[in-house]
Amino acid sequence: MSPMDAAPRQAPPRINPLQRIWLRELGMERLWLRTPAAALAAAPNAKTAVVAPAAVSDGVPNAAAHSPVVALAPVEARRPGPAIVPAAEASPAAAPADTPVSTPAVAPPKPAEPATGRASAIPASILNRTGPPPRPAPKVEVQEAAPPPIPVAEAVKDANLEQLAAQVVACAACGLCKGRRHAVVGQGAQPTRWLVVGEAPGEQEDRQGQPFVGRSGQLLDAMLAAVGMSRERDVFITNVIKCRPPGNRNPKPEEIAACSPYLMRQIALLKPERILVLGRFAAQTLLGTDATIGNLRGRVHHLKTDEGVQIPVVVSYHPAYLLRSPSEKARAWQDLKLAAREL
Repeated sequence: MSPMDAAPRQAPPRINPLQRIWLRELGMERLWLRTPAAALAAAPNAKTAVVAPAAVSDGVPNAAAHSPVVALAPVEARRPGPAIVPAAEASPAAAPADTPVSTPAVAPPKPAEPATGRASAIPASILNRTGPPPRPAPKVEVQEAAPPPIPVAEAVKDANLEQLAAQVVACAACGLCKGRRHAVVGQGAQPTRWLVVGEAPGEQEDRQGQPFVGRSGQLLDAMLAAVGMSRERDVFITNVIKCRPPGNRNPKPEEIAACSPYLMRQIALLKPERILVLGRFAAQTLLGTDATIGNLRGRVHHLKTDEGVQIPVVVSYHPAYLLRSPSEKARAWQDLKLAAREL
């Protein structure tokens, strides 16, 4: 047992009305008036110290008023209220009994200050939003516009034969590139004596990537051999159109215009002695005319190059036409002899 527990318990001293007011201001009026025995019975283990003013005799506070009196109060008697300080520290405790007690003035609550700074710039729709934040909008990449394609004539003006072949393979100047299997550049001797120009690749040429193969190619080889020419030794064979038209249809004017610069560059690089043109579209393209093949064959034409050289041009029937019309082979033979005689 502690010395405090062993000390005799005395009844609380009598208090005057002024002291009661002090206790009421401090929130200790009920605790002070309770007997120690009742407090111990309610909470025997509670040792919370409470401060009360000392007794006064005849309305005059004695010297013990400056010394706090310790009493045990039950735990359940605690309640929120103003902070408990010793009576000596409270300003009313030192005042005489006849001095009126002034209640401390309570400062009025300050009005809420308006939000300033960065928060005020946030829209109310964002501040009052509930739920997860919205997903950010996907970033749209701005693609730069592709540069305009360079015209074929401008792209091939300085190309050699190897570069020209690579450009033909990569060409997309017209829609024929979408349906082709192989671009047919040409095949034969380099340099060459004769340049044989057809219209466009057929089905077999598109499959193999070589000009004049299949039955048409076999007939052409036989015709050249009749005048002492060989595909491997004397002749270079190519077409005006480098890609096969769908269904072997006739080339369109825009397709001929897009592809003819490749042929003109081949002529400038190969520098042939003669040009044998097979078919109406090839003849009209090289000679710049819309005359029929019947009016163009049987005589010698000339093609003037950029260097000012005049190259003899002989027009004849296409081997595919001769296969469909064997009676025209005699005229084709006359055209071959005309080309060989000019040599």
